[in-house]
Amino acid sequence: QVQLVESGGGLVQAGGSLRLSCTASGSIFSINRMGWYRQAPGKQRELVADITSGGSTNYAESVKGRFTISRDNAKNTVYLQMNSLKSEDTAVYYCNAVRIRPGMASDYWGQGTQVTVSS
Repeated sequence: QVQLVESGGGLVQAGGSLRLSCTASGSIFSINRMGWYRQAPGKQRELVADITSGGSTNYAESVKGRFTISRDNAKNTVYLQMNSLKSEDTAVYYCNAVRIRPGMASDYWGQGTQVTVSS
């Protein structure tokens, strides 16, 4: 099992910045990819950004140029730096980890952290 603990959400004005953190513990070996998803009220959960163990990154078009995902392997932590925040970024943000073993892939989720951007 993998446990994910998120922190860093909150209330910020439009144009401001926040940094989210997610620390993994437990069976962290073989975690291939970690990322952030978000879910706004009445909408489906969507990928924001993810990063592989090798450092390759992937971003949703709506956050490219504003958000940066990074990871500290020594701390088993992934970060999401969010700049130039917009009201449409308001959502619950969830940390995700994908653990790959022979013939099997497992998804793990954090509890979510609220990000609210006021206009």
